[in-house]
Amino acid sequence: MTLVKFNNGLKNNAVGPFFNDVFDSILNDSYFGNKLVARVPAVNIAETENEFQIELAAPGLKKEDFKINLDKNILTISADRKSENVEEGKKISKREYSYNSFSRSFTLPESTDQSKIEADYTDGVLNLIVAKKEEAKFQSREIAVK
Repeated sequence: MTLVKFNNGLKNNAVGPFFNDVFDSILNDSYFGNKLVARVPAVNIAETENEFQIELAAPGLKKEDFKINLDKNILTISADRKSENVEEGKKISKREYSYNSFSRSFTLPESTDQSKIEADYTDGVLNLIVAKKEEAKFQSREIAVK
C-alpha cells in the first residue's frame, strides 16, 4: 500500500508559500502544542514474582520535590517545584521541558503488601517497589494428566 500526501493546492495560492510556512509554524509551535500534551511524567509498571515495580521518569527534580501518599489502596505520587526565573540577558525561544507540578495516582491490587513500599530517585527516574503478600506470590507447580 502506498500513502500519497495530497496538497490540495494550498502551497500554490496567490499569497505564496511564505504565508503557509508561517501559518504551519504557528500551529505547530510549542505554545499551542504543549497545551495539548499532558504534563505528567511517563510511567513503566512491571510485575515480578515478588513485587510490582513502578518507574516514573521525572528528570530535573530532586528527591525532596516528591510527595508519595497511600490512602487505602490508592498510591499517589506528586511533585511541586517552583519555576526558576529566567536569567537576565538570556532569551529563550522555545521551552519544551518543565515539570512545575504533577500528580499521578495508581490503584494497588489487593495482592500488595502496603506496609512494604520503597522509593528511590536516581538519574531522573523515581523507582517504587511495592511488595506482594506472601499468599499472592506466583506459585508454580506441575499438574499431572490423568
